[in-house]
Amino acid sequence: MLISIDEKAAKWFTNEFEINTVRMFPRYSGFGEKNKGFSLAFSAEAPSNVGFMKEINGINFYVEGNDVWFFEDTETCLSYNDEMNEIQITFKETMAIN
Repeated sequence: MLISIDEKAAKWFTNEFEINTVRMFPRYSGFGEKNKGFSLAFSAEAPSNVGFMKEINGINFYVEGNDVWFFEDTETCLSYNDEMNEIQITFKETMAIN
């Protein structure tokens, strides 16, 4: 599991929502690029059982332990798309190391 968040994307969360903690989780809806029927969602809430956390520019991005399955064997990239003026999410498969 690898999650990368560029600085522009982190700043977007600060500007749009004025928050410093972002939960990333799978939401059952849509046609999900990585897991069919699931898409990546965000919420501003305090963690209770952290499975992964990364701090970027004072913002803590985290995944709860029971949501880690969604990110396994994947590089999840959050970047800011200047043309669309919003967050862009891409998923890249990674090799599982046993």
